[in-house]
Amino acid sequence: MTKKEFLNGISRGEKSTGNTMFAPILMHFIARYAGGNYARFASDYRFLVEANLRALDHFDIDMVGLISDPYRETSAFGARIEFIPEGVPRCLDYIIKNERDIRDLGRPDLYSCERTRDRILGAELLAKRVNGEVPVFGWVEGPMAEACDLAGIEQFMVMTMIDPDSATILLDKCLLTAKDFAKAQIEAGCDIIGIGDAICSQIDPETYRFFVKERHRELISFIHGFGVMVKMHICGDISHLLPLINDIGIDILDIDWQVNPQHAFEIMGDEVIRCGNIDPRFVMDKTPDEIIYACKDLCNKEIGRKFILSAGCEIIVTTPVTNLMAMRIASN
Repeated sequence: MTKKEFLNGISRGEKSTGNTMFAPILMHFIARYAGGNYARFASDYRFLVEANLRALDHFDIDMVGLISDPYRETSAFGARIEFIPEGVPRCLDYIIKNERDIRDLGRPDLYSCERTRDRILGAELLAKRVNGEVPVFGWVEGPMAEACDLAGIEQFMVMTMIDPDSATILLDKCLLTAKDFAKAQIEAGCDIIGIGDAICSQIDPETYRFFVKERHRELISFIHGFGVMVKMHICGDISHLLPLINDIGIDILDIDWQVNPQHAFEIMGDEVIRCGNIDPRFVMDKTPDEIIYACKDLCNKEIGRKFILSAGCEIIVTTPVTNLMAMRIASN
């Protein structure tokens, strides 16, 4: 059975009492593991692909992906991005400062912008290299996350309160570009599109319901129209949002370490694949034996359910290689 067949079986609800799928979020960790740095990983699709393939070979991960940083679309919209050798790329300027900036914001040509084109080329190369046997996941910024990338978190949050009409216009423009970017990556060969909307963990349910929920539903429905799965990633504690996101069509939901997996199962139901939720600091700091014990305990509790083993968020760059391997061992 290929890894893609393994995922499709989980999606169909085939119950397995054996191995658990293993798909940690890997960025800075695999950049360093492959002999490079974060700047190279985020700016050169060839190295990003090579780093993923090395992780596939050494850690036997069950998915490979294109996630790198939040500023691909932001760059396409016109913001200046600085690459940091051992850190996440930095946005040097917020390009939305007032209502006029929102009205003037154009629809980016994602094939012309260097950073979005780089990810599309990465999708093509990664899909080619795994030859249809391993799921390839692309990545887009969710509408609220992208709005905050363009305007700044504080300014956009204030906008939702004092100028909701402008906030709505900006969200719709971000949604349109998310659709465009998802489509481009699907056409390049992705089997899954990840949606990163981390800021949503910081908003109350009513704000999510008013500004985000239907846009998430629309984006997910759009992606499903291509026959592709959707993986939703919202860092942090989303326990308060689970009752609102349980009907928007998510296929795979990342749950961070603050979210109780059993509670997430009870709210989301047995149709959604939950992915998580070991604390990344635990994976970094504990011994391999402690990690194996914790991960096996979690996997055993999830037997018979749709579940993927992962840390709650990105594997920390300074995590010992033996510790990540311990997660793989525990999933078998």
